[in-house]
Amino acid sequence: MIPAVASSSQPCPICGHDGGAPIILEQRIDPARLGAFSYASRKDPEFFCLRMAACPVCDTAFAVRPPAAAELGRAYAAAGFDTADEEFSAAATYAGATDAWLAEGHGAALEIGCGCGAFLPHLAKRGFSPVIGIEPSQAAVEAAAAETRPLIRRSAFSADVFMPGTFSAICCFQTLEHVPEPGRLVRDACGLLHPGGLFLAVVHDRHAWINRLLGRRSPIVDIEHLQLFTRRGITRLLVDGGLEVEGTWPIVNTYPLRYWLRLLPLPNGAKQTLLAVVRGLSLDGLNVAMPVGNLLAVGRKPRQ
Repeated sequence: MIPAVASSSQPCPICGHDGGAPIILEQRIDPARLGAFSYASRKDPEFFCLRMAACPVCDTAFAVRPPAAAELGRAYAAAGFDTADEEFSAAATYAGATDAWLAEGHGAALEIGCGCGAFLPHLAKRGFSPVIGIEPSQAAVEAAAAETRPLIRRSAFSADVFMPGTFSAICCFQTLEHVPEPGRLVRDACGLLHPGGLFLAVVHDRHAWINRLLGRRSPIVDIEHLQLFTRRGITRLLVDGGLEVEGTWPIVNTYPLRYWLRLLPLPNGAKQTLLAVVRGLSLDGLNVAMPVGNLLAVGRKPRQ
């Protein structure tokens, strides 16, 4: 992603730097191709994006003129959902990646942006109670398993509906890229944690080798993404939100082969042909692990 000559005059939503930031992506959106899945999780890539700049201070890429919060809320509430299998695969990845911190749960746990709730049973099995998920998409909530659906509240995240210090753990997996005020979300989450409580996030790393290689054809270049992080950026976000950062680590995602093929930057006809071939060979459900540039970041609320 090579910076263009122009510079953003908008402040960075992560660190507040307002001294200008180079434009790295020009806006590319075809309104005629937007649909019910444009704001859905794990969709086929459209490679649409907003105009984005790269902060010279915290290294985060951010949308120069993001949509209004109300407009985003409507888009996510109405978004389609057809990737429950992939969401369960992601939940298994997150369960393995977070086991060192969540293996012996106690107290209440919250997941912000829980989709169909695939990760919530992992929290319950580890001993957290109650377990609560927040998800704005009606279709995603309707896709939840019958035993999981009562745990999900269909709404955008708002700290006002919970008492401060309610939770022992708050999870936020691939959601911070989508919210217009990520700093506020982390500050609010910190306020909801009791002293010593954990905030665990998974974000895309825009500097990961695969994203550098693919450039504009990377699946992280997406109309939904208002920010794209690096290790420096996500660390700054958590610290400014009041958390002590335990660290950041790359994670290896495991998905069925058919999902990885959906992400390939190929013409649709070629992609469908390839998918048909692997289905014919009964390989479409084969689980494949790949390091695709996702980061786990863990922060802890100070004990005092």
